[in-house]
Amino acid sequence: MLLVIDGLGGLPSPETGETELETANTPNLDQLAAKGICGLIDPVSPGITPGSAPGHLALFGYNPVNFNTGRGILEAIGINFDLQQGDIAARGNFCTTDEMGLVTDRRAGRISTERCTELCQLLDGLVIDKVKILVRPVREHRFIVVFRGQSLIPDVSDSDPQQLGVAPMVITALCPEADRMAGIANQFIAQARTALAEHYPTNMVLLRGFSRLPQLPTMGEVYKLKPAAIASYPMYRGLARLVGMEILETGTSIEDEFMTLKQNYANYDFFFLHIKGTDSAGEDGDFDRKVRIIEQVDNALSELLSLEPDVIVVTGDHSTPALLRAHSWHPVPILLYSRWCRPDRVSQFSESACVSGGLGRFPATQIMPLAMANALKLNKFGA
Repeated sequence: MLLVIDGLGGLPSPETGETELETANTPNLDQLAAKGICGLIDPVSPGITPGSAPGHLALFGYNPVNFNTGRGILEAIGINFDLQQGDIAARGNFCTTDEMGLVTDRRAGRISTERCTELCQLLDGLVIDKVKILVRPVREHRFIVVFRGQSLIPDVSDSDPQQLGVAPMVITALCPEADRMAGIANQFIAQARTALAEHYPTNMVLLRGFSRLPQLPTMGEVYKLKPAAIASYPMYRGLARLVGMEILETGTSIEDEFMTLKQNYANYDFFFLHIKGTDSAGEDGDFDRKVRIIEQVDNALSELLSLEPDVIVVTGDHSTPALLRAHSWHPVPILLYSRWCRPDRVSQFSESACVSGGLGRFPATQIMPLAMANALKLNKFGA
């Protein structure tokens, strides 16, 4: 069982000196930590701030540098978009810009999905230089743009500056063959700006993660497991589908996800359960909300514990400290519990406690071998 609390890691509050995880009341997580073994993971490498896709790929055992997959294609797969050979997908945000064209809110106040759907209809179906542009809603302010045409190369930069107070960036080709793609993408953004001019606060778009469908070995092939994914947010369903997991239908609440686990527990031998709210709260700078969501997860954990899995791993794909309002490079706490683990002296699941854990600090790509070993699914190496 791999429980991923997105953006789990944090930084201490100036008022209390404790992180979100240290502030939260987490008796179930603390009990697991006391019976298991803990440590810290680096999703990509020390000092590197990971995106969600590389962070999760590392958790699944895939080297995120070798299997660097763009966000756009994952969002498209996550909403079951019918991709065709040669399609280039990008992830979009509806955003707010001021009269100077500077970004004041990258998420336009996290508009409703219903409003996002209406705005997508304004932009869908454009044709630029014989390339058809398809726009579909994902959730809240997020959408996908799929560019469908001949001779398109995804090697272009993003327009999303990922900070406030600056203008959206001009998309540039990262190789000569991508010049046409960059030009079409910039024309689309210009037409979107015109179409959205009277729709404040959603008066501009930001694009990033241009990519096309990759080929990855499946988790079934690599680990000989029958894996399933429980995730309410489309991008993570797309990522799980890309590595061969079966996607289980679930509701949007934490309780819904754990109930889905319980209902399907007998049918699979690996579960990935994803919690999104912690990351969103961190990005919004809402320390208290992130604490509350961690406490909700801990409360729902009793459903998982009642199933008595052979191996339980709890961690995050990256840190999202509310103080930074963004992903960060800080290592992420991890706990592993099984009948066969060698417990350490950690009795609280937190950043400061996990520093002293028996697992030490190690690359996230090593989690799956550890989990497989603790499930007694690995053979001895050598004679």
